[in-house]
Amino acid sequence: MAALLSLVLLVGALASDVLVANSALTIPLLVSALVSAGVLAWGVPRLRQLKLGQVIREEGPQAHLSKAGTPTMGGLLVVPVGVLVGAWISPGDPRLLATAAITAAYMAIGAVDDWRSLTRRTNTGLTPRGKLALQALAAVAFLAWAAWGGWLGGGAPGDVGLPLGWVLPLGLLIWPLGLFVFLAESNATNLTDGLDGLAAGCGAVVFSGMALQLMLRGNAGDPALAGFCAAMAGCWLGFLTQNRHPARVFMGDTGSLAMGAALSAVALLSNSLWPLLLMGGVFLAESLSVILQVWVFKATKGPDGQGRRLFRMAPLHHHFELGGLPEQGVVLAFWGISLGLVLLGLVLLPT
Repeated sequence: MAALLSLVLLVGALASDVLVANSALTIPLLVSALVSAGVLAWGVPRLRQLKLGQVIREEGPQAHLSKAGTPTMGGLLVVPVGVLVGAWISPGDPRLLATAAITAAYMAIGAVDDWRSLTRRTNTGLTPRGKLALQALAAVAFLAWAAWGGWLGGGAPGDVGLPLGWVLPLGLLIWPLGLFVFLAESNATNLTDGLDGLAAGCGAVVFSGMALQLMLRGNAGDPALAGFCAAMAGCWLGFLTQNRHPARVFMGDTGSLAMGAALSAVALLSNSLWPLLLMGGVFLAESLSVILQVWVFKATKGPDGQGRRLFRMAPLHHHFELGGLPEQGVVLAFWGISLGLVLLGLVLLPT
């Protein structure tokens, strides 16, 4: 099924290159996928030798305890491939440098978090407040860079394009919105990384969708950022060669935070917040499931300290898994939903 997903995304890139002027998605997708697969084939045994094995939380599904010891921090092997191939598409475009920088910054934050988890032999690394502070600091630096370059918003600074020709003129409010997007999206992709191949497959689909919508929105498209998205999609397809079930490596926060940061940066620089919201619906649902679970539990907590649970377990993928659906079945269903949301997003393109 991972091979079939790769074929579907490759066909989409080829169709864009044939039918859309200035489109060049196939080469970065293929190059990034092949290089990532090769780097992983070399690097995963090294991660195992370094004993960088994932610590599985005891309160999670019991079937996941067998995953303990699987090498993590795999994002460190593939994210740089996607970033370098993507930047190679148009090396003179300063937006790509900014996008590469914020992606690398979030990868570094995730790496510190993963490393602290591994050295402490727990499933927690940085404190939640400390991690959010680092993410916010990097996001504000990116927003300042983008504002200085005049890259934020659509026709006017701070504009957010919506379907049917609507435009949301936010002005300076694009700053708090941009900060929220970085924090929400990076943590949503992080929450999605809980089953073999789930985050990598959904990430590849969403990056491909973002690339396609960037080439279909008229005005000769945006080949630079579209090519970057294609390269990032390719690196996650390459990651699936080792991350599909049964996973031989996990991406860790190193990969999942970088994935969310790259998506956020592209969306903010290309006035694509609406497509990201729709195409990344699986990420949104995973994040909302955790928020709702915590809220309902706290709102209904009795004197015994126990409250009601809206889901069997959050994030959402665990709810379906504990309901009897096999892990691979959940992953395939979420891949399919992501593909459907991408198609819907291509129909409802903003102006």
